[in-house]
Amino acid sequence: MHKQLLLGAEAIAQAALDAGISGVYAYPGTPSTEITEFIQRSQTVNALQVRSTWATNEKTAFEAALGMSYAGKRSLTCMKHVGLNVAADAFMNAAVTGIHGGLVVAVADDPSMHSSQNEQDSRVYGKFAMIPVLEPAHQQEAYDMVRYGFDLSEKTELPVMVRIPTRLSHSRAAIMRGEPREQDRLHPSGDKGKWILLPANARRNYQRLLEKQQELANASESSAFNRTTEGEDTIAVIAFGIAYNYAMEVIKAYNLPVAVLKISQYPLPEKIISRFTEKYPDILIAEEGYPVYEELLKGYFGNGKFRGRLDGALPRTGELSPNLLAKALKVDTGEIRTIPTIVAGRPPMLCKGCSHRDLFDAINHVMEEYPEHHVFGDIGCYTLGALPPYSAISTCVDMGAAITMAKGAADAGIRPALCVIGDSTFTHSGMTGLLDAVNDRSSMTVIISDNGTTAMTGGQDSAGTGRFYNICKGIGVEEDHIRTIIPLKKNLDENCRVLKEELDYQGVSVIISQRECIQTARK
Repeated sequence: MHKQLLLGAEAIAQAALDAGISGVYAYPGTPSTEITEFIQRSQTVNALQVRSTWATNEKTAFEAALGMSYAGKRSLTCMKHVGLNVAADAFMNAAVTGIHGGLVVAVADDPSMHSSQNEQDSRVYGKFAMIPVLEPAHQQEAYDMVRYGFDLSEKTELPVMVRIPTRLSHSRAAIMRGEPREQDRLHPSGDKGKWILLPANARRNYQRLLEKQQELANASESSAFNRTTEGEDTIAVIAFGIAYNYAMEVIKAYNLPVAVLKISQYPLPEKIISRFTEKYPDILIAEEGYPVYEELLKGYFGNGKFRGRLDGALPRTGELSPNLLAKALKVDTGEIRTIPTIVAGRPPMLCKGCSHRDLFDAINHVMEEYPEHHVFGDIGCYTLGALPPYSAISTCVDMGAAITMAKGAADAGIRPALCVIGDSTFTHSGMTGLLDAVNDRSSMTVIISDNGTTAMTGGQDSAGTGRFYNICKGIGVEEDHIRTIIPLKKNLDENCRVLKEELDYQGVSVIISQRECIQTARK
């Protein structure tokens, strides 16, 4: 064993390597990106031949990880919380097929929406799929849980989710590593009935999944990650995952005689909880994210003794903090220093020299001719085009929605129907929407802002680089209406002319706005 200083995300990555994975499958998304990047940078990856290139989206990543599991080898798949929505079809059905080689799903949630469009809680998905979920309180547990998770996955023959929030993913601590194990040999599954989800097989598999629930509950009851710290006060805390760290910080700082039940493995250990709740009349439930288990506990034991996010003892939205827990534990922490009014908020902005800047200049220039103009946007750096000084984008909902929302608006009669989507987002989930538009012969224009990288998450490879013309041609866009522009100030007049011509075209057109990301160019 030896000590390393690692981010929580990196602790997960190192644990997966030490657990003997043969592949990691992921699409970059903050705050999960660093897991795969750490594996890609590891000096052992080439020697061990661990597959680690980026997938096109989270669904393809999950399915490839499941395929490696079918082959009998261990695999890790990583994503942020909204990425799990994309992978949900495969994720839910993998609980029904089960696994062969160990499969751990690392999901990084983003409470307070630092880099996301919502703050959904992935534990809901774990409960929905009826699989084991592990939620570390700190970086050492993140390492330990991943190694334990692979063993648990193979023991239960189910995928195992490890859920971390932004604050744990992006903070560092020293962790102690264990001895690495070798990769498993290739030994594909021979149980065809398990993997072919025809209704007759799926019904049998689903019944087996239900029958495993008691085994999963027993594992939670005996888990070293679920434990009790006794106290003498009438107030107690049930703390989930990272909330346990916050609770213990407050208890130690103010020398509180408060009992704490730490829960980091699910399904809920009902016997442990029952014994704990019998002792205390006032219990604060601290969980980072939705009040997932607060609702369940109130259902099991009634509303009388529990406080938390549902009754306002803790805020319903945003991240937890030691200060919030101290207040809920009725500790007088004094006045909390606020940010001076002289300090102004600084919104994010596009980099100086960014190709998106020149693209939005052209879009805004052309759109002056259309008083009721609407531009449908998507997820990426270019989403900042919604802010001043450009204020060019009307919508940003989810990955790929720019094209399909523009199509729906075109179908409703909006003219011009214009959308902007990035290169990585287009291959992630925009291509199918373009096919819908071609099949319906919708009158709309798609701009693919191609800067040659997945820039928003740090410059990872983009799956379609150099192939967008051929992709659009293959989907069925007419060759005369697949245009390429270079977004530079000197090309403004030419780019505006191309935009105007395609906006006036009564059909599907694609403009590929192509210039390298300035940050990638610097590197």
